[in-house]
Amino acid sequence: MIFKNALFLVVDDIEIMRTVIAGQLRAMGATRIVTAKDGADALHILNTQRVDIILSDWNMPVMSGLELLKAIRNDERLSHLPFIMVTAEFERERIVEAIDNGVSDLLVKPFTAASLAVRVEKALLSPWRTRSPLRRVRAGLPSTPATRARPTLLVVDDTPENLELLSHLLKGEYRVRIANSGEKALEICLSNTPPDLVLLDVMMPGMDGFEVAKRMREHPSSNSIPVIFVTAMTGEAALHRGRELGAVDFITKPIHPDELQLRVRNFMRYVELRKRVQADYDGLLEVARLREDVEHITRHDMKGPLASAIGLVQAMADTARGEKMFEQLRVVEETLLQVLNTTNRSSELFKIETGRFMLNAQAVEIGEILRRITEIMRTNFTEKRLKFDIDTDVHAGSAMPRSLGDAMFCYSLSQNLILIACEAAPENSRVAIVLHDESPLRITIRNTGLVPADLRESFFDKYVSNGGRGESGLGAYSARMLTEAQNGHVALEVSEQENQTTITVVLPRYEPTMASVQPLLEGDENTPRGVLPS
Repeated sequence: MIFKNALFLVVDDIEIMRTVIAGQLRAMGATRIVTAKDGADALHILNTQRVDIILSDWNMPVMSGLELLKAIRNDERLSHLPFIMVTAEFERERIVEAIDNGVSDLLVKPFTAASLAVRVEKALLSPWRTRSPLRRVRAGLPSTPATRARPTLLVVDDTPENLELLSHLLKGEYRVRIANSGEKALEICLSNTPPDLVLLDVMMPGMDGFEVAKRMREHPSSNSIPVIFVTAMTGEAALHRGRELGAVDFITKPIHPDELQLRVRNFMRYVELRKRVQADYDGLLEVARLREDVEHITRHDMKGPLASAIGLVQAMADTARGEKMFEQLRVVEETLLQVLNTTNRSSELFKIETGRFMLNAQAVEIGEILRRITEIMRTNFTEKRLKFDIDTDVHAGSAMPRSLGDAMFCYSLSQNLILIACEAAPENSRVAIVLHDESPLRITIRNTGLVPADLRESFFDKYVSNGGRGESGLGAYSARMLTEAQNGHVALEVSEQENQTTITVVLPRYEPTMASVQPLLEGDENTPRGVLPS
């Protein structure tokens, strides 16, 4: 029933491949199938009708399968669709890229109808956004690929004695199937359970071995099955004909058992290598699914309670009686905010880096965020005797300017950059934070001291560190990524003459009139997107 009701989109630039996959889907019970010749054609179909699952080739002209995947995952209307990539791709880096961009499954060519059915069913039952080993176990789905059966060998010969001999020699290591004619051999090779390797006699009545090999090479389901010709023909013309048809080896009659077993074993290693590639890709997907599950737990099960706890502590601090209680509550607040900052890094940076993050913009009280962080830093750096200046640059009687973005992002990037300034500032010096009342908004964070010359160009790159206390090399980098995710930018300026370093953050300004022109998107129900809780 699951196959019958779903609308399948099959994308491949080779017409016969589209036809074969469509036929395999119909054999599973699918009745609604549309096809596209490339990614651009597929996007046109997706914009005109509702599709339930996509099966796409990787390498195609006009728009590749990877480009199609990225376009779908970045389209809010389509991002939920299961996407199975059908590929002969063997570059691990490219496979990782497909996984990072949210592919539901990878099916390595050549594949059988049975393996296609398993992966289609899994993709339909487990949409990619909620797909993970933990969730699949709870749903009763297998969390790891099933144990593979022994490789299957097809022996083709019109002589019963030869079939019996070859079967006897090979059945100890492999599952052996037999065919006494070319027609029967071709039927098995084009079936839903094709063999892994074919031992093919050449001289047979009716359809000979060369014709069988030729037909196999013309069909997508069988064109990659290795063929070893078993023949009494030794002429150069026969050998050349066999090589043209893609034979991997020739075994000359009369057969020498040890040589036969050795050659078959050698080419079965190739078969096993191909299967290990599929298993390797499955393993990479498993890791990605675990990461998605951790991300889901982090984002939905931790951030909501953390935000609530922060709000409660802030409210208690505002009404605290006594300086000691106030300071203790601020320490608790700082600790919770640092955990929240780490959570933002782990759960959001990966999405931003892979182009899968979508901003849900709200008005953000950026001035209040800067004030809170400054007060925390003032307490943290008491021993350095730092002086803090914070200026919102707002004219008397004017409302505090607000940025347009994500409040938690604004908190994290501000905390990271102000912390970097405090770490770099020498004792008894000054750190100045200014919110400039401009459009777009501009924030400057200035401290005494210079960033080393060899770090200036790479200051906002990943894992660049000046060796400060608690510095992981991600502070400035994550600040840049979180700023750019809100359609802003960040820059570093060093003044040798004044012995000062200035970090400038530019963010879009929220204008109340924008609401009537461009309604703000709804935020995550578990994450406050406007002001920080108070």
